[in-house]
Amino acid sequence: MIKLLFVCHGNICRSPMAEFVMKDLVEKRGVAERFLIASAATSDEEIGNPVYPPVRELLSKRGISCKGKTARQLRRSDYEEYDYFIGMDSANRRNMLRLFGNDPKGKVSLLLDHTGHPRDVADPWYTRDFRATEEDVQKGCEALLNKLI
Repeated sequence: MIKLLFVCHGNICRSPMAEFVMKDLVEKRGVAERFLIASAATSDEEIGNPVYPPVRELLSKRGISCKGKTARQLRRSDYEEYDYFIGMDSANRRNMLRLFGNDPKGKVSLLLDHTGHPRDVADPWYTRDFRATEEDVQKGCEALLNKLI
C-alpha cells in the first residue's frame, strides 16, 4: 500500500483539497485499494477545525465530500508511517524537514514538483483565488498519481 500525506500550513485549504482530489482520482482509476491518503498541518493554528467553507464548496461541486475531516498537526512519528509527504509550498517543506530532522529516505516533495512546472501552490487563504489553487492541486495530483502507478 502506498501511503501519502499531503501537508500545508493549517490543513483547512490546500492539503485537504489535495487529499480529497487524490482520493477521487484513485477511486476513478480503480486503484483506491492500493492507497492510504491523508493530510496534515505544519502548524497548530487550525487543529480540530473543519475544511474551510470555500474549499468544501469547490469539492462539493465536483461531487467530492470531505465531511468529517478536521485539521490535524503533522507529527515526527508520521515519518515512519507514510511513504510520501507532499507539501504545498517551500515553507511547508522547510517545516517538515525541521520536524523530521531532515529527510534521510527522500520522502518529502512539493506537489507541483511532480509536474512540468514546479512551483509553490499559492495559499488561497491569502490570495482568495480558490479556483487557481484547485487547478494547481488537480494538475499536481494527476501528475503524482501517474508517477506512482
